[in-house]
Amino acid sequence: MNAEELIISAARIAGALLVLRWAFVGSIAAILIDFSDLFMMNLLDLGGVRNYQALDKWLDLVYMVTFLWVALRWEGPPRAIAIGLFVFRIVGVLAFEVIGDRWVLLYFPNVFEFWFVFVAGVLLFAPNYELTWRRSLLWLVPLTALKEFQEYALHGARWLDNYVAVDVVVDAWKWVTGGE
Repeated sequence: MNAEELIISAARIAGALLVLRWAFVGSIAAILIDFSDLFMMNLLDLGGVRNYQALDKWLDLVYMVTFLWVALRWEGPPRAIAIGLFVFRIVGVLAFEVIGDRWVLLYFPNVFEFWFVFVAGVLLFAPNYELTWRRSLLWLVPLTALKEFQEYALHGARWLDNYVAVDVVVDAWKWVTGGE
């Protein structure tokens, strides 16, 4: 592993640890830090990232394990669904590693991530709201649809593959400010 990959890995691992103290805010931070590697790859020149998709999937497992660690303290449907969704995504990541085609990730979307953030938010902001099996399954429909759209954008259509993260921010800033 070169210096650039080590720095990116260290940032992602540190970001994942936040969820152990603050489930909701930590999960949002971990997800945002997950995207930070796109900027770091653009800004660092320390050897490059040789296989971004593989590195990203392995680093995703770090934050997913911290999410699971917290979810194992939950009870009832939120806990059971979290465990099932975690296992489902792990199967998908293993299939991706074996097959090597990003389309596999569309068949195994990381709904676990969205489910965790949702439940952590409910526990923080609406602790009296009971996530029964019926309610949980109803909430899983829009969460799955949103995650599947994100997976399609990233891995199916690959809409962001031709963009440099820093350039997107600079262009957005110019558009907002009307600058050159």
